[in-house]
Amino acid sequence: MPLEERDYVDLLSQVRIIINKAVERNMADGFLFSAGTDTQIMAYEAVKYKPQIPALTLAFKHGKPKDAEYVEKMVAFLKLNHETHSFGRDEVMSNVPKVVAALKKFDPMEIRNSMPVYIGLTIFKKKGVKSVFTGDALDELFGYPWQFHLSESEFKQKQEEMWAEMGFASIPMAESLGMTIKAPYLDPEFMEYAKKLPVKLKINMHNGVKYGKWILRKAYEDLIPKDVIWRPKAPLEAGTGTEILRTFFDEEVSDQEFEEKKKYYLEEDDVKITSKEQMLYYGFFRDKFGKPSAIFTEKTGRQCPNCKSYVKTRIGFCKICGNYPI
Repeated sequence: MPLEERDYVDLLSQVRIIINKAVERNMADGFLFSAGTDTQIMAYEAVKYKPQIPALTLAFKHGKPKDAEYVEKMVAFLKLNHETHSFGRDEVMSNVPKVVAALKKFDPMEIRNSMPVYIGLTIFKKKGVKSVFTGDALDELFGYPWQFHLSESEFKQKQEEMWAEMGFASIPMAESLGMTIKAPYLDPEFMEYAKKLPVKLKINMHNGVKYGKWILRKAYEDLIPKDVIWRPKAPLEAGTGTEILRTFFDEEVSDQEFEEKKKYYLEEDDVKITSKEQMLYYGFFRDKFGKPSAIFTEKTGRQCPNCKSYVKTRIGFCKICGNYPI
């Protein structure tokens, strides 16, 4: 979908104004900062109102956080009041039951992605910070890389399906700590604007590479260092290094213990466990809530064959255990 400059040049200042106002209306006391497209743009606008707003980056010390390089550049560029907190296995293990309890699920990807956010919120809480910026909703509004191959009509359909089911773990986790999430991209005016944008302004080419959030990157490419604003998309678990948790527990739990517990949970709870990581999370879920079939009993939506929860979903994803498709 090639674009001529005349197709978008008048939109660039409009985009910046809309984002600036969304940030101003949703001002927070602290910033969970990854230097992804979402948070770098928010930070650029937020420091206009609060130059000394504390920004916090999370990194799993046993992984290989991909955000570090870009965080360093943006911290220097914006002169952010910033710190990086490196957390390890013990901190993960002590917080897993709290994350599971706050989210009421044991989906491995959700818990894995949520862990750095929860740890960041607890650090901010100790500092007296009561509200925190997050970049929630920008991916859902502008599309994920796995959608790049879709036709325009297919992309629009997937977007509408995601919009119908959008939910963000940061919100219940913050509530469990007596805190508030401020998410400018969930601002009604910004959401309305984003939903109406043509697909070609959301996904397009730059220097021979296809990018999401294209019009936002274009609007800020002369204001934010180009190698940062045009950085590739990195999922939260890759950015923080928690992607290693997928296999991190393989050495913590023996194959025999895994097979025994997997069999036990299937026989006792009718729950199919698919990994050692999920088994750990389910153990805490079970202790807190009981088996899913006794909790998520309202027979609306679809029943997950793996955990027997009933979930309302148009995209066939179980929000409780992470099974797909159902």
